[in-house]
Amino acid sequence: MGIISIQNNSGIPKYRQIITSVEQAIETNVLIKGDQLPSINTIRKEFSLSRDTVLLAFNELKLRGIVESVAGKGYYVKSTKTKTKQKVFLLFDELNAFKENLYHSFITNLDSNIDVDIYFHHFNIDVFESLIKNNAGNYNYYIIMPANLENAHFAIDKLPKDKVIILDQTNPNLINYTSIYQNFERDIYNSLTEVLSKIITYNKLVLVFKEDKQPLGMLNGFQNFCSEFNLKSEVILRMRNRTIHKGDIYLVPDDRSLILAIKKIKSSKLTLGKDIGIISYNETLLKEIVADGITTISTDFNYMGKRLAEIITQKETIKIENPTSIIIRNSI
Repeated sequence: MGIISIQNNSGIPKYRQIITSVEQAIETNVLIKGDQLPSINTIRKEFSLSRDTVLLAFNELKLRGIVESVAGKGYYVKSTKTKTKQKVFLLFDELNAFKENLYHSFITNLDSNIDVDIYFHHFNIDVFESLIKNNAGNYNYYIIMPANLENAHFAIDKLPKDKVIILDQTNPNLINYTSIYQNFERDIYNSLTEVLSKIITYNKLVLVFKEDKQPLGMLNGFQNFCSEFNLKSEVILRMRNRTIHKGDIYLVPDDRSLILAIKKIKSSKLTLGKDIGIISYNETLLKEIVADGITTISTDFNYMGKRLAEIITQKETIKIENPTSIIIRNSI
């Protein structure tokens, strides 16, 4: 056949090898504009592949505008520009300051021949499923932030596995996908342990936790920490109706609750960092300044965005636990 080359033990998906073979044939002028590609059945029989594998390769080449299909005849070279733009589907749960940092880092480090369309599911499983269903087959890569949506894997599993990258939160149902994620359970335990000497100067450690939005691992890590060190603790749903008390230290994952907590502390005339403490989740520039500095537990969102771009451009199949650290400021 000559044009298509498949190596069984290379570790590279067979459909990806078909794409690379066609690209190389075009770049070396073995194939020129208007030439017909080997048929799906010819490739399938030659390399003992499924029809779906060959069709997946041809569809991606078609999506990129490199080949076109002619009904009843087959596939033909439409363009010799193999470096045509690729399209990335990016599905966030919501947009906030630290997600903006992640997005900016990702875009900055991407190749110029890659376009990104960003969507948001706002923790709504129906929106999540609809966005994936309506965009299946339209993109070269799908970067998906499933958050803690129950059964999100059913929608994700309908996409080609090697085109999907799971971002930020993962779970056992998504273990076979490329991912860059946070280990919330271990990160929160280790971070709180690092500042244990400060935490024990307070009477009670309080976690503000909304189970529909916050990772379950965060709650597990918090409970493990409090149990390990025999600390008085409490988990509450929101700050709005909370009466704050001297001696409390709050762990606040979302910025709305952080603002409410700071307002309540100011109105109560308690001194932050002395009478009452706050540890926030997710670092932003504003937290360096607000209330003389808020202590934060945060993953490195700039690194996450940079590494995500590298996964796309280098076509990596990998699972990466993104680093997390605690930044100690005057709020504890």
